[in-house]
Amino acid sequence: MESFSQDYILPWAINIGMALAIFVIGRWAAKLLINILARVLRKTKMDQMLVNFVTSIAHALLLLFVVVAALGELGVDTTSLIALIGAAGLAIGLSLQDSLKNFAAGVMLIVFRPFREGDFVEAGGVSGIVEHITIFNSVFRTGDNREIILPNGKIYNDSIVNYSKRDTRRVDMVFGIGYGDDLQKAKRILQEILEQDERVLKDPAPVVNVAALADSSVNFNVRPWVKTADYWPVLWDTTEKVKMEFDRQGISIPFPQMDVHLHSEQKAD
Repeated sequence: MESFSQDYILPWAINIGMALAIFVIGRWAAKLLINILARVLRKTKMDQMLVNFVTSIAHALLLLFVVVAALGELGVDTTSLIALIGAAGLAIGLSLQDSLKNFAAGVMLIVFRPFREGDFVEAGGVSGIVEHITIFNSVFRTGDNREIILPNGKIYNDSIVNYSKRDTRRVDMVFGIGYGDDLQKAKRILQEILEQDERVLKDPAPVVNVAALADSSVNFNVRPWVKTADYWPVLWDTTEKVKMEFDRQGISIPFPQMDVHLHSEQKAD
């Protein structure tokens, strides 16, 4: 009995104790390393969502290493176990290709930040305000208050237009007058409308110039610079003011029209 205890029970007890020690100490060390990693990532000003994701992945990998080490101490063939885990991971990866693509795109969006929450962007065929950016998808709110959820893969593989990125924007407008109207008078009216609007920036200076001699009108380019938040109000207000001022001062705004000529034919008797 004493020989059985020395040959079997004692070694197994030692192995189990060592395995438990490896597991307990390993968990403590993994938690310590994860805390250090989180502090380092925060110092780099990385997004908190990405910090949480990276640390959770790192924590899972460290725990997997600790479990494998503990099982190895118990005499388990860890080579076969690692091969099995690798095969399972490959199978899962192949079955979740689209999800992994969206995940990778989400990481890139969070790291490189082409847009942030609250920005008005055009991406993936959708225009709206960014409400949430997650690892797999992003949530947009459109101008008519619809919520649209787009997979990050579709967003990252398409062109992204961020209308909120810059502090200022240029408002591009085109106004046409008739060929018989006073060109300089119309230009002066347009300049005065811009000068009287306090939202129009002085630097860069607004531009008013003749853009084209079109089929039925002389077209002006009117391009003031404004703060991004004032873009739409200035566009709408300027359009209204130009129409009202042109009407008041006798400047015509040509519109498409069609002349129909009727010809009568007399048949000989």
